[in-house]
Amino acid sequence: MKEIDKEAVIGVLNKILELELAGVVRYTHYSLLIFGYNRIPIVSWLREQADESLIHAQRAGELVTHLGGHPSLAIGPLLETHQHNIGEILHESLEHERCALAEYKHLLELTQDRSVMLEEYARELIYQEELHAGEVDKMLRKPGEIAVFSDPAAKNN
Repeated sequence: MKEIDKEAVIGVLNKILELELAGVVRYTHYSLLIFGYNRIPIVSWLREQADESLIHAQRAGELVTHLGGHPSLAIGPLLETHQHNIGEILHESLEHERCALAEYKHLLELTQDRSVMLEEYARELIYQEELHAGEVDKMLRKPGEIAVFSDPAAKNN
């Protein structure tokens, strides 16, 4: 098995940590801005996403220290568009998920055939992020519409 580039892997893991921490803030913020008839289930779903992002951030940070690195104290980009309807919130969420998915795929590229642990971690999180993005996409669609979510890497093809 080839050796991993620890510095590059730690860099990507720290970027993932930052993005996931931004997800905690983002989803918590969104949960406070929901009003209307469907408030309770939407708030619950958003808070579940915040909790999941925290777990993902913690896992990434643990891997940083596992590799001998120092976990980032930064938080990824936080976009405040002041668009607080659920459709806009979901579109922003989908864009955030695309960014995280791209980083997990980058991690997979760096670790494939080099570290079973890191490769499996990356695959597991890619799976989870693709499922989550698909759920957000379904929430944005009307019955009968075709999916709008696509792999960010596909844009380059």
